[in-house]
Amino acid sequence: MPATKLIGAIAGLLLAAGPAAAQQTDAGGQPLGRPDVKAVGDWQVRCFTVNSTHPCDLFQEMADQNTHQRILSISLAYDPTIDRHLMQVTVPLEVAIQKGLTIQTDNYTSPVLKYRMCTREGCFVQMLADNAMVEALVKSGPDAKINIVADGGKSYGLKFSLKGFSAAHDDMVTQARAKAKKPAEAPAAKP
Repeated sequence: MPATKLIGAIAGLLLAAGPAAAQQTDAGGQPLGRPDVKAVGDWQVRCFTVNSTHPCDLFQEMADQNTHQRILSISLAYDPTIDRHLMQVTVPLEVAIQKGLTIQTDNYTSPVLKYRMCTREGCFVQMLADNAMVEALVKSGPDAKINIVADGGKSYGLKFSLKGFSAAHDDMVTQARAKAKKPAEAPAAKP
């Protein structure tokens, strides 16, 4: 699958995986419904009823304790057909887009990850995640952080938990392998 097509598929699954998933529809117009969700440590393993090569993801969201506004969300899916992970990280608006973000653990720092888009929901990194990055997250703990730079130049480390990440990842990969389906091909356009 070409990278641009795969990134579009990532965006579709991961954006649909938000709280409004019950109102979302798949490419055929069928309702996605509520995902099966299992808590593993501080992570959620979510599997959606979609025809997709990556129907499951790991998810964690952090919100400001006072305003309850989301500050960070991380979604990691696995596509067994290409043996790769798909990642989406969402951070607040007013970040220095050109600076990107990094993921840092006790023994790993990612290269700079570029933002793909910003909406009123925040700014998004959507990408194929290097297997080395995922392996570093599995082997790290108990916490990690997303390093961002605000428009004004000030740097922030948005802390997230890796408690349960390894077990949640293993469960998500197992379920993705069992539930993955190749999406139906779109009908050819008539001349």
